[in-house]
Amino acid sequence: MFSAFSKSFAQLPDPTFRKVILLGILGAFITFVLLFASVTGFLFDVMLVNIPWMDTAIDWLGSLATIGVVWLLFPAVASVIIGFLLEDIAEAVENKHYPNLPKAASIPWGETLVEAIKFACVMVALNILALPIYLLFPAVNLVVFYGLNGYLISREYFELVGQRRVGLKKAKALRKAYQGKLLIAGALTAFLLTIPLVNLIAPVVGTAVMVHLFHSWRREPKFQMLEQRDL
Repeated sequence: MFSAFSKSFAQLPDPTFRKVILLGILGAFITFVLLFASVTGFLFDVMLVNIPWMDTAIDWLGSLATIGVVWLLFPAVASVIIGFLLEDIAEAVENKHYPNLPKAASIPWGETLVEAIKFACVMVALNILALPIYLLFPAVNLVVFYGLNGYLISREYFELVGQRRVGLKKAKALRKAYQGKLLIAGALTAFLLTIPLVNLIAPVVGTAVMVHLFHSWRREPKFQMLEQRDL
């Protein structure tokens, strides 16, 4: 796994990686500016209580809360953006590190769109449901946050990467067979997504890591048995 992360970070100067990172930054920036502007605009334009000092306090606390929610939901937004460009990243990794592979099957754009939106909705919904834990249980919140998002990220990224090579059903079976290791990789990616500036490259690195893990495990007998199974 260390090798997968090392290779992924080393490939960041790749033109394809830089293009995806730039689009991810632009998309995340626009999304967060619109969200922040909408929420703060509403708070400051509408008097929620008739006591001026209390209304001002609510406005500022609401703005701070919006920043916190945006920070928590960055994995979802970044994953949606990266979902549309997954094949570009996977292809760039395979061209550099696995040049002898046959061309992978292309995932239909419509299917990619549906899966990306579905994944984002699930991630946003579960993180919102987990907000009380994040806010009220300091010792447990990090474990829950990284565990939850690590699972979701590893599931989405690995299945999309594997689908290109073995189809969705087999990719799901393979993901379940390696879910312990994938959870660690996903949690590390979720951790990167919470570090300022680093979170701008984390989705690209996470996707590349899943490509490396897929091809590394593909040489194992357990993987080969599952890959050859008629599902």
